[in-house]
Amino acid sequence: MNPDKDQIVEIGEANFEREVLQAKLPVLVAFLAPWSRPCQTVRTILIELAAACAGTVNVFVVNADEHPDLGFWYEIHSVPTMLYFADGHLRARLVGTASKEVMLSRLQHISRGGVHKSAQPGTRKGKS
Repeated sequence: MNPDKDQIVEIGEANFEREVLQAKLPVLVAFLAPWSRPCQTVRTILIELAAACAGTVNVFVVNADEHPDLGFWYEIHSVPTMLYFADGHLRARLVGTASKEVMLSRLQHISRGGVHKSAQPGTRKGKS
């Protein structure tokens, strides 16, 4: 599942496991809230990133207000928070706004099998 040219696909509890934990490609999941100005900025960057990485990385958005269980499972304490997954495991997290270059750098690192020290909280795989 890939976003349209100007839209990022939103996921939730119902399809998180299939789209993220069982994905063949690395996945960037952004926990955002529609009322947050920083989240609006990050969403714009995610659209560019998804276009630049089409076919090599899946990019999804979780509305943190509508899916609090996912936020709890992955210890999301503020938005925006980006989680980077590979092979069904959390590999890195980035809290707050970041440039496209920083996000891309993290994606490239985990695509090569790296694990960032930020991945410690919420290392859950699958549902409990």
